[in-house]
Amino acid sequence: MYKHVLAVLLASATLAGCSSRPENPVDYVTYREEPLVKQVENGMTMQRVIAIGGSPSTVIDLPHGGTCNNYILNREGHQQAYYVRFDATGHVDAKGFKTCEQRQKDDVKASGA
Repeated sequence: MYKHVLAVLLASATLAGCSSRPENPVDYVTYREEPLVKQVENGMTMQRVIAIGGSPSTVIDLPHGGTCNNYILNREGHQQAYYVRFDATGHVDAKGFKTCEQRQKDDVKASGA
């Protein structure tokens, strides 16, 4: 247990320096065995992602091409948002423990727009 807490704290400190709104590393520890988290990788096709994770809760079109799928992960009665974003060619270019809308807001903040 102590090692898990230390790992989470270390990951939190590392992520805090990388983004103005980091993802919660506890989410990764909790949901790491979910197929979307464990198996989906950058470069995968949308068809492969849907075969792994099923139909998304929602799909949004991105302003500069591509789409983003929102999923809801469930584990032991707890729910967590998870997004998988696709570039204009239909391949994964990002994923994480946020909604597509939260990721877009973070991207806007990071670009200074």
